[in-house]
This record gives sequence, C-alpha cells and structure tokens, in this order.
Amino acid sequence: MTDIDGVLGGNAHLSGVPRVVNGRSSGVTRVVNAPLPTKYGDFQAVGYLDHDRGDEQVALVHGDIEEEGMLVRLHSECLTGDAFGSTHCECGPQLSTALREIVAAGRGILIYLRGHEGRGIGLLAKLRAMKLQSEGLDTVEANLALGLPVDARDYRVAAEILHDLGVRSVRLLSNNPRKREALLKHGIKIDEQVSLLIPPCENNITYLRTKRERLDHYLPHLDAVVHSS
Repeated sequence: MTDIDGVLGGNAHLSGVPRVVNGRSSGVTRVVNAPLPTKYGDFQAVGYLDHDRGDEQVALVHGDIEEEGMLVRLHSECLTGDAFGSTHCECGPQLSTALREIVAAGRGILIYLRGHEGRGIGLLAKLRAMKLQSEGLDTVEANLALGLPVDARDYRVAAEILHDLGVRSVRLLSNNPRKREALLKHGIKIDEQVSLLIPPCENNITYLRTKRERLDHYLPHLDAVVHSS
C-alpha cells in the first residue's frame, strides 16, 4: 500500500517527465494535485497534460494507492450524459455509480478521459450521429454514415497515468472489452473486470442493445428486457 501523499507529494511539475520524440514532448506530465471533496466522498484530483494530443486529463484518487488490484474506472468524457443528464446513454449514471463504488471499496481511481466525446468523434459529430439515430440508424450505423470511425478512443493516456501513480494491476470497472485489451497492451495487468450495469430506460434500450450486439459490451441484464419486449 502506498500513501497518497507519498505518491503525489512534492513538486508535482517534476513528476511524469515527458519523453522527447522527434524533437517534441510525448506522453503525460503530472501538473497538479488538489483535494476534491464531493457528494460521494473525498478525492484527490490529479491533473495531467497529454503532450501528444494537448488534452488536459484528470484522475480522481480515493484512499491509499495499491500497486496491485486497484479498483479503476476509465470514464470517457460525455457532456450530454455526465453534465446534462441525457438518458440517450448510460454515461451519467455510470459516472456516479463508479464514484460510489470506489468510495465503498475504500480506495480506487477514476480517470476522466477528455477527448473521448462520442467514442472519440467529438461533440458536434456526436450530436449529428444522435440526430441520425433519432431517424432510425443505430449508433454504429450513424457514425459510419457520417464517414467516421465506430470507436476512435485511445486509452494510452489512461495507462500512462496509472503507471505514473504506481499502479501495476487493476480491477477494471467496465463492460467494455476494448478497455481491457488497451490496458493490457500498454502494460497494465487486469486482475478482474468488474461489471458496471445500469438499468436501461426507454430512451437508451436500443443504444444499449447495439453496444452489446455490435460492440461486444458485457450487458447480461438486458436479457430480461429483450425477452419481455
């Protein structure tokens, strides 16, 4: 077990020194950590700069850091779900549930991944895709109709943040097999994948079925809804 003050103490700007590739900085630099009290519990907000994309990233750390078996959620930015409470997706409830589960476990990390809006296509493109979905396309078909990738997210920065925090293996709070594969690819061991199942509603059941059937998300709780519909 590593005390959070020990990992994050000292001069934050000296941590996570970026690599230099072809004359330019690459990787992440830890810039700041600050206490962040929330309605779920107390966290340390650890801010990073991703030199490859220019994105500002944040990891919310609760409790002491474990090198092995840390409960971790990689949460893709979703303005419509996280901030506006859209019921088109389950992102908002997943965010709040993950924070509650981390606090209940006594320790854990939530990495909030900027630049992942709409599975990496950006806010305006996501809204265009949502319009097409309202006209009958599913979430995969909508992206393709716009000439965009189905999923453009990159989890490299999440792995680099975990490495910087001294985490070598995780209990991954996710239904998405691609997050597991990405962390493994970047040197983070997965001890367990922990499901994060949110009850569906009328507005997102089609979206969730598509995620299960076409994007291989683990959503067994949809069976009852599928069988009753």
